[in-house]
Parts: sequence; C-alpha cells; structure tokens
Amino acid sequence: MESGSGRHSPRNKYVAEVLQDAGIATLLIDLLTEEEEEIDLQTRHLRFDIDLLAQRLIGTTDWLIREQNLQTKDLSIGYFGASTGAAAALVAAAQRQDIIKAIVSRGGRPDLAGSENLSRVLAPTLLIIGGNDQPVIDMNKDAFKHLINLEDGKEKKKIVIVPGATHLFEEPGKLEEVAHLAKDWFHHNF
Repeated sequence: MESGSGRHSPRNKYVAEVLQDAGIATLLIDLLTEEEEEIDLQTRHLRFDIDLLAQRLIGTTDWLIREQNLQTKDLSIGYFGASTGAAAALVAAAQRQDIIKAIVSRGGRPDLAGSENLSRVLAPTLLIIGGNDQPVIDMNKDAFKHLINLEDGKEKKKIVIVPGATHLFEEPGKLEEVAHLAKDWFHHNF
C-alpha cells in the first residue's frame, strides 16, 4: 500500500512479484477509492488520514479471512506498506495483534501511526529507508523507539538504511534490495 500509487505502482508490483516468486502470496490493494484519489490529488489530505487507511486495511484483512474461511492460527499474514501506507499497516497491526505476523515498511512514515499504536504492535517490524532520505530516516528512528523489541529472543524490530537510495528507491538495484529484504523478513517471521 502506497498512498498515491497503490496497486498500480510499478514499485509495488515489482516487490509483489519477488514475494510471489519466493512462495509468498500477495494481495495488492488501494486504500482509497478512485473518487477519493481524485479528491486527494487536489487536497492531499486523505493520504494522511491514517485511521481511514488503517480501517480499510483491517476490513480487507477481515474479508480475506472470512472469504477463505480460514482459521487465524493457520494463517501467516504480513503487511508491506510504503509512505503513509506503512503507518496504516502499523495501526492495523496494533488492532489485529493476533493475526498480523510481520510488517515491512519501505520509505514509510511510521511516525504517523502514533506512539500509542506503535507500542501495541506485536508483529516483527522491518523499517527500510533510503540512505539519501534524511528526513524520513529521522522520522523512522523516532518511531522505532516505540516499537516492542524482543519476544522469546527473536528480533522484533529492525531498521535497514539502504545506502545511496532516495525515497522511492529508483536508483539501480535499490528496489531489488528492498524486495529481497522484505522476502527474507517475511520468511524469517512466518
């Protein structure tokens, strides 16, 4: 989930393909309707409505479980979010602690989830930031302090700063690095 690009984003599609090739099923979703995207292009406020985005993600998660008639104990669901979508993923994970097994944020804004929600996230969380994205690095480091760290000796949170990468990881090889970090994090935590 990346506000402003969603399921049509070439970056999100690429990461989804890498995950699928590794045997991890993916579901790319838009957290805003087409009409809301049009409004947001003008106002830029809906992409920052983290509660709205989180509720949409929770609704999708609940729908998936219902539609597949799955038992949550038999399920490994993780969230991959970018930008404000990462904050929504963290808020949703705080509200679905028994379901969400891992989270990856790419150039995300976990600070927008709020310290109360961050302190309630039980899922192992990986924050990936571009080394040339200093404001986002600082925001991630501040949010990182609020995440729970250890459970049964297993690493619960980690920051990876990708050298030479900007916010969108458009430099050669940088998005590939993000995709492989995400794949490894999900495999390690599912």
